[in-house]
Amino acid sequence: MKKQKIGMTGIASILLIFTILKINAMSVPNEKIEKATLGGGCFWCTEAVFLRLKGVESVRSGYSGGHVKNPSYREVTTGSTGHAEVVQITFDPAVITFRDILEVFFAVHDPTTLNRQGADVGTQYRSAIFFHSPEQKVIAERAILDLENEKAFDRPVVTEVTSFTAFFPAEEYHGNYYDRNKSQPYCSMVISPKIKKLEKLFRDKLK
Repeated sequence: MKKQKIGMTGIASILLIFTILKINAMSVPNEKIEKATLGGGCFWCTEAVFLRLKGVESVRSGYSGGHVKNPSYREVTTGSTGHAEVVQITFDPAVITFRDILEVFFAVHDPTTLNRQGADVGTQYRSAIFFHSPEQKVIAERAILDLENEKAFDRPVVTEVTSFTAFFPAEEYHGNYYDRNKSQPYCSMVISPKIKKLEKLFRDKLK
């Protein structure tokens, strides 16, 4: 039996097919990517923290948990819209789990102060977990129960655990605020200590 020779045209066709297959494979979204929506006080703080974690693909500051569509920062700061300042985290659970994210979350903010984080006071600064699935709800409730059983804090955890309904992105100037304004007093006095704590407690999780 004679071996069939592949001409240059055939080789080019094969290479083209493999190139197309490779491009298609690269364009298929990772279905395992998940989202977490968390409120832990000022979103400048929480954004700066989660941007530094391995497995986190993006962090966006915004507003959740209110009754007004597309609220502005000015409206949210009045407390009249019902929203919390939150970050929406897109992450790869194969690298960092939702439980890991919550471990960091509870370490870098105070979940025992109702509607307050330090000098930031108002319902927009409440501690909140807006779960995206029944699994996230169970994990969040278990994490809080574990903190209570371990007496991790002197006071009860008041973190709100509620179903995610909507996320409204904050104005563009809020994005990556800390890294663009490290010398600003609020950043140096409030956010920098949180970053140092993150680096001390979770060095193995940092990018």
